[in-house]
Amino acid sequence: MESGAQIGDEWRDEGDKESLRSMALSPNGKTLASGSGNGTVRLWDVKMGKVISKWTGHTHTVESVYWSANGRRLVSASDDGTIRVWNVKNGETILTIKTGHGCVYAGIYSPDETRIATGGQDENAIKIGDSQTGKLLVTLNHDHAVWSLAWTSDEKKLISGSRDGSIRIFDTATSKQIAVLEGHKRLVRGITLFCNDRVLASAAWDRTARLWNLDTNLPVGPPLQHKADVTCAAFSADGKLLVTGCEDNNAYVWNIHAIIKEARLEDPLSNTNKVYASSQGASGMERTPRSSLSNKSFLEADATRCHDQFGDVDVFSPRFFDVLVVISALSGNGCPPSVFC
Repeated sequence: MESGAQIGDEWRDEGDKESLRSMALSPNGKTLASGSGNGTVRLWDVKMGKVISKWTGHTHTVESVYWSANGRRLVSASDDGTIRVWNVKNGETILTIKTGHGCVYAGIYSPDETRIATGGQDENAIKIGDSQTGKLLVTLNHDHAVWSLAWTSDEKKLISGSRDGSIRIFDTATSKQIAVLEGHKRLVRGITLFCNDRVLASAAWDRTARLWNLDTNLPVGPPLQHKADVTCAAFSADGKLLVTGCEDNNAYVWNIHAIIKEARLEDPLSNTNKVYASSQGASGMERTPRSSLSNKSFLEADATRCHDQFGDVDVFSPRFFDVLVVISALSGNGCPPSVFC
């Protein structure tokens, strides 16, 4: 992290030129799962940097891969409209679910692994199904396609990022929408929760990433500006750093602990159990007001001029983000073993 140097050689599956669209590191950190443009799912041995298993079944791009907490199952979501649940040990498809989405952009396990939530387009909704049978249990409708999902560790809230730039929070007990986080202008491609469920980071195709305090559902300062669209984000295990992946072929490391401190906002990365009051309308749904920190010049963080105006941002070239860098933001499995996205 300090030098930005690539660790080891590039990983390649010889003879295959298909692009990788999704990655996730196994809970034990020994195996990397990847999804490709041709619908193939691969497992890579992290120590060797070699493909150890290759699974076929999807007929189109695999947009996301997600491990079960015990590492025995893997969920893949595809533009073919299906998700597949794989037995990691033998590579067999345990379950195929036709979601009703034309394309499935996200598929994740609930923390207790009894349910699978999917998001996609055509049928603009989150669909929650039984992880053993695939039976549809709940549909949470949206106005636009759902591109990203995150489930809080206590399973009480399910969060989505949509094509219209909104981030929506649902109460899983009632299946009701309880908050909308507004600020992004275009599609929210990735969302990630810190382990304590109190801070959310979002990455969007409006060339920004944002931080959100989920105690108050308020943004933490103005957006983090980039030169191009932002596709993913990941927290470090201690929550002090955020890494964002950008379409300008760079990744950026942000000292978010410094951002929060400079904004004079109580650090939401702490594990205190304070309850914050919030104003809700008659519908019970909260909408985020504008950040009260919008005039803080320090928070006008701009990755396009980070070394000149914001000393707590580092820029790393694509080679730094070979494998262990890209994976953790895409894994969605709680605290990542590394800070990378």
